[in-house]
Amino acid sequence: MPRPAVAYFRVSTVGQGRSGLGLEAQHETVEAFAAREGFELVEAFTEIETGKGADALDRRPQLRAALARARREGAPVIVAKLDRLSRDVAFVSGLMAQGVPFIVAELGADADPFMLHLWAALAEKERRLISERTKAALARVKARGVRLGNPTGDTSAALAGKRQAAQEAAKRLLPIIAAIEAAGVTSATGVAKALEARGVKTPTGRNRWQAIQVQRIKERAA
Repeated sequence: MPRPAVAYFRVSTVGQGRSGLGLEAQHETVEAFAAREGFELVEAFTEIETGKGADALDRRPQLRAALARARREGAPVIVAKLDRLSRDVAFVSGLMAQGVPFIVAELGADADPFMLHLWAALAEKERRLISERTKAALARVKARGVRLGNPTGDTSAALAGKRQAAQEAAKRLLPIIAAIEAAGVTSATGVAKALEARGVKTPTGRNRWQAIQVQRIKERAA
């Protein structure tokens, strides 16, 4: 007999919510996971809100509603990816303390709360390090007397800064990619999906990874 579960979906902007961008993929992931693992989705909640800030839960009424329904049903809340909850480890820890189990479809049914804390901590640290490295790289370029954002249309300085930032970001991302490959994921497409599941952003700060980006990072860090 199927077990009850509650689905939770989130996009970060009103534009994404209106267009459905991101929601369709989340629905497909969660629904396929539920069917495969023997869950029946009794209700789904969709949020259009940022995941940032200490008061993030207060600004996410649909997540509160999902938690309440899950408690009544004695059911878990299923999300497609960890970053649909948050990349903030403190926020994720607070959700774990609510007494409602969370399942991240792309991490699998066996990912316990400890693993969710671990992946959230890694994603948060990686986001901070990428930001710090990017700022430092741009500062070094500027210190050499190169003008960034030249209004005359000369973009060579900005491109140089971006290239250096991408190089340093690649070096930071390579250990994560190596760990994923060591766990048995050998294709660039598989690594890209694993990075998305862990909430790791691309060097340009995007959520969606492509196989070519994984290959380029390995080349840059070589």
